[in-house]
Amino acid sequence: MKRIISMVITTVVLALMLAQPTFAAEKTGELVNNVKSAILIDRDTGTVLYEKNSNEKLPPASMTKVMTMLLIMEALDQGKLKMDEKIRTSEYAASMGGSQIFLEPGEEMTTEQMLKGIAIGSGNDAAVAVAERLAGSEEAFVEMMNNKAKELGLKNTAFKNVTGLPVNEHYSTANDMALMAKELLKYQDITKFTGTYEAYLRENTDKKFWLVNTNRLVKFYPGVDGLKTGFTNEAKYCLTATAEKNGMRVIAVVFGAPTSKERNAQVTKMLDYAFSQYETHPLYKRDEAIGKVHVSKGSEKQVTAVTSEPLSLLTKKGEQVDKVKKEITMKKDLKAPIEKGQEIGTIKYTKDGKTLIESPLVAQKEIQEAGWWKLFKRSVGMFTKTN
Repeated sequence: MKRIISMVITTVVLALMLAQPTFAAEKTGELVNNVKSAILIDRDTGTVLYEKNSNEKLPPASMTKVMTMLLIMEALDQGKLKMDEKIRTSEYAASMGGSQIFLEPGEEMTTEQMLKGIAIGSGNDAAVAVAERLAGSEEAFVEMMNNKAKELGLKNTAFKNVTGLPVNEHYSTANDMALMAKELLKYQDITKFTGTYEAYLRENTDKKFWLVNTNRLVKFYPGVDGLKTGFTNEAKYCLTATAEKNGMRVIAVVFGAPTSKERNAQVTKMLDYAFSQYETHPLYKRDEAIGKVHVSKGSEKQVTAVTSEPLSLLTKKGEQVDKVKKEITMKKDLKAPIEKGQEIGTIKYTKDGKTLIESPLVAQKEIQEAGWWKLFKRSVGMFTKTN
């Protein structure tokens, strides 16, 4: 009997030892400390690898500009804004305090230059100038920001301005900020700006302005190419960072570190953890064609469905990817007009009934409504076809 009891105890102990959690987010030990909240996610799958108080509402300071940049990149992608378009600075935009690139009322810069000012120098004046160009006023742009937050399912975020300057009821969370960053990183060109350590504005003039990235990890941590720092006396030191290594991109967010050095140290620990413990297995790049969908009454009969973001599977280092099922669903009864980037389907990967990835498929290009003459010719053609 003693031998049997001993064997049972040994079996239970071994089972407990082997029952390790799948992901770090389920661990009870703390990976980071000395910050108010933090989160670490894989960009492609959105899997949470670690979190600490990630749904606590806190002031995001200039990390607010992650959403500002997201709406700018979205407008560029949709053709509503051009990189070489010159944007005029209003008196209100030029009056912004805090971090700025010292725009003067009436001064014009291209969208590309403004993005440099926002992404590298955290220019509040540049952020407001572009917001006014896209929405007509800062207030209208803030409404766009909040609408986008709702569209992304962010329930703990509310914006009052485009800059992150201190104001009541302007807040977000580590989790929501990571999801904003995930969306922003769909537009891969953004890292050309956020990953630049230093640059110049007004070159070849007597007002040449030197920009130095407030995110020092861009220079000192291999693979870091964004995204946005933040600091106010209320928010303390914050950072939404992203890094890519061996094809795996992760996002790390911290709120409320006491110093910039501590902020960088805690983000570094999360990045080190992600790259040492996990790996990704690429499936698709963004904008890869998946199939075609019929469009009713369109200038073209079909539209190509493409991936809206990079897709990959995440595993622990050394684990195999097997028994994964792919499911593609296209929307039926699509009617013109169709906007470029409009969701027209989904792609999903599952394993043992559990969803690993689910991502929208979007229209590759705009499809306008067909004119009456084209529709007439189509209808005639249907009746005159011969077998």
